[in-house]
Amino acid sequence: MLSKLFGKKETKVPIYSPVDGEIIPLSEVPDPVFSQKMMGDGVAIKPLNGTVVSPIEGKIVQVFPTKHAVGLETKNGVEILIHIGLETVEMNGEGFEAHVATGDSVKPGDKLITFDPELVREKAASDMIPVIITNTDQMQSISKSEKQSVRAGQDEILTIEVK
Repeated sequence: MLSKLFGKKETKVPIYSPVDGEIIPLSEVPDPVFSQKMMGDGVAIKPLNGTVVSPIEGKIVQVFPTKHAVGLETKNGVEILIHIGLETVEMNGEGFEAHVATGDSVKPGDKLITFDPELVREKAASDMIPVIITNTDQMQSISKSEKQSVRAGQDEILTIEVK
């Protein structure tokens, strides 16, 4: 592997909050796909506003056509899904605006998606935003922040140790 030849790659990856809000354990998310960690481990955030920013330095892997979710990847392979609200796919993009596209490079704090929080609360099952490490099985460990209130792009919510 090239990393062995050219020095050690970073093994600890900080994941910052993608939104201002309050951290909620995944076990409290009212959707078994997230609460039972079927997609991976992470946390959820009860948002204070409608701006979602990049939680990492890396690239955009996917912006869902309905703009309710975005997939990102760090340079050393941590894959992250940010899912805005629960059952928001049925909104068909109404109230969502993407500010990035697949392949874009991002750094913490870069604006990804804006959404109408009132509309999401009215039309979706919940406005909680799960932040999921989708390749959890490839990680050494995932540490969760003890903070309750977090600021977008500033406060770490997870620290990932890459194998």
